[in-house]
Amino acid sequence: MKRKRTKSQRGIRIPGAVVIAITALPAVLTALFYALRSNADLMDRVSVKISSPVRGFIGMLSSIYPFSLMEILCTAAFVWLIYYIVKTIVVMARRQGKLNILAQRLLTIIVLALYVWSLNCWLWNCGYFTHGFTAKNGLVSGGVSASDLTRAAKLFAGNANELATQVKRDADGRYIEDRRSYQSESTDVFRNISVQYPDLAGRLYQPKPMLFSWLMSRTGYTGIYFALTGESNINTNAPGPLLPATMAHELAHQKGVYAEDEANFVAIASCVSSGHIIYEYSGYLSGLMYLQNALYDADRSAWAEINDSLSQEVLQDWRENIEYWQAQKTVSTGNAFLDRTLTSIIKRLSESVDTVYDGYLKSNNQALGIRSYGACVDLLVEYYVIRP
Repeated sequence: MKRKRTKSQRGIRIPGAVVIAITALPAVLTALFYALRSNADLMDRVSVKISSPVRGFIGMLSSIYPFSLMEILCTAAFVWLIYYIVKTIVVMARRQGKLNILAQRLLTIIVLALYVWSLNCWLWNCGYFTHGFTAKNGLVSGGVSASDLTRAAKLFAGNANELATQVKRDADGRYIEDRRSYQSESTDVFRNISVQYPDLAGRLYQPKPMLFSWLMSRTGYTGIYFALTGESNINTNAPGPLLPATMAHELAHQKGVYAEDEANFVAIASCVSSGHIIYEYSGYLSGLMYLQNALYDADRSAWAEINDSLSQEVLQDWRENIEYWQAQKTVSTGNAFLDRTLTSIIKRLSESVDTVYDGYLKSNNQALGIRSYGACVDLLVEYYVIRP
């Protein structure tokens, strides 16, 4: 005799209309974003009235924890996805109607992915279509002359030389500042520059150290801001002298500076005006690298003159930075076959990450893609040479 199930045993039946609404909502939100994103005035209002306050609230909640919630969520999502794929294969092998099962489970993944993407669009991507930090504050990001570029590079070189001797170094002249001090001073880095740019005023939440910093290094990245948790996440394995500027860059994103070139400019300008030696030196060193790289193409003789003027401490920090990132491109285990295989995997992984991120930036109104990180040069020259 067949046992009759009670209502509680049957489970709760969700009306079909509710299921359709839940499934369709992220697609509608995403479509709405793409339909409206060209309206810069509207995106400005969304950024100021919705995106920034929500991200600030989420950032306040996530700041309670010293670890990166982004890392935990991304790791959990990756593990769950592997589990879900394996389970799908097992279920399809045991049951009839394999195509229906596959379609239903694929739809679940697509809907969840769309929820994440639609939230990211309205909490972060909308900022790429606003008028931007430079336009709102009357800064010009256009072409600059080689002579102005040279003046800016000399200014940064002189200050970097002076500050390089004021940071802690060992007997061999290597930079040895305690990285824990970066965290405590990070939330004060915008205090002085916010007087000039009120958009940067307000509370900051300390950047989070990443457990997967080694993976960030292997793919060539120093930090990431994650809008869904409101966190600035930092690769703590990156070279110490430039780490404060990286923190300031991710904090600039936290304050709603969306474009990479603008975030780089804000990071450098805030560091050099912060009143904290390690941040000042990091800002001048970071800016000097961008300026000298641009000057190398614009005026080789001026570049050589400035390069010859750099102190041993600055040159050592610069050289160690280059050596660190070069070392991340190869693996050395002592086994030639294993070294070649792992190095090839790392190269392909790094190239894939670059390609995806480059495409992401270009699809969000950042025409230069990952090259926009170095496009702050014009802003630095405008701010430190032309305007004064």
